[in-house]
Amino acid sequence: MAVSLSCLSAGLAASRPLGLSRSFLLLLLLLLNSGYKGDSTKPACGQPWWPKNWDMSRHWPWEVSLRVENEHVCGGALIDLSWVVTAAHCIQGTKEYSVLLGTSKLMPPNATRTILIPVRDIIMHPKYWGRTFIMGDVALLQLHSPVIISKYVQPICLPEPNYSLKVGTQCWVTGWGQVKQRFSANSTLAPELQEAEVFIMDNKKCDQIYRKKSRIPRIVPLVLGDMICATNYREDLCSGDSGGPLACEVEGRWILAGVLSWEKACAKVRNPGVYTRITKYSRWIKKQISNGILSVPCTSAWLLLLFWLLQPQMGP
Repeated sequence: MAVSLSCLSAGLAASRPLGLSRSFLLLLLLLLNSGYKGDSTKPACGQPWWPKNWDMSRHWPWEVSLRVENEHVCGGALIDLSWVVTAAHCIQGTKEYSVLLGTSKLMPPNATRTILIPVRDIIMHPKYWGRTFIMGDVALLQLHSPVIISKYVQPICLPEPNYSLKVGTQCWVTGWGQVKQRFSANSTLAPELQEAEVFIMDNKKCDQIYRKKSRIPRIVPLVLGDMICATNYREDLCSGDSGGPLACEVEGRWILAGVLSWEKACAKVRNPGVYTRITKYSRWIKKQISNGILSVPCTSAWLLLLFWLLQPQMGP
């Protein structure tokens, strides 16, 4: 829930404007609290707008560039008006982070459609162990102010915890990571958002690929249950960024299947990408978002306004 909208409701409730009917105020309350502005027929997530000219690259409206001093450091995905999901390993100390949305360009020439919002709070998953043994590699970013939904800025849906993606499911990975030689000394990021079609891979097969040159005993799995692998069997897998989304279309909606976790995934060609499996963390994510909403000081103003609207009208 947006702070500004809550405070607006508080103002309306406090002033009791005589010129506005209760029905109008109730309608206004419902409109302000809706995910999409002006179009309630669409779901609140997972419905991207594609350009009519298919020669143009598609726009992924949930794509986020996580930045430090306006320098791109990681990818991310918008999942709510005020929340972004990224990888925990992307967060380095107490730096001042911001997110850029609404553009496919790494350095947009103008700010007509772009949105740059400071990060208000960062919530790391408590199971995250760090780079030496990546587990719980997911972090939530609470934005300083809610985004304004448009066809260029829309959230992606969170999958239900019990949803299982079948092996071979077609998905897409996006980001500004260089297509080839990403980890070379002279590697640079792509100026335009890259996209690659990938397919969900069996975890056991993925684990076998990474074990070929690993010294870790075979009894210890490298690809854990909270991870998901995807590959396109070609050399252009490095289209994604760490923390960037693995998006899959399921029953007409796009869901966030994972966030890119292993930076080593692109070190050698044809290695599958390893992502944090979001279904394992969707309950935790929703709980954090709910707690964040309840902690907003002006949230109670919504309840006050609703209480006033439902009171019986007094005669003149």
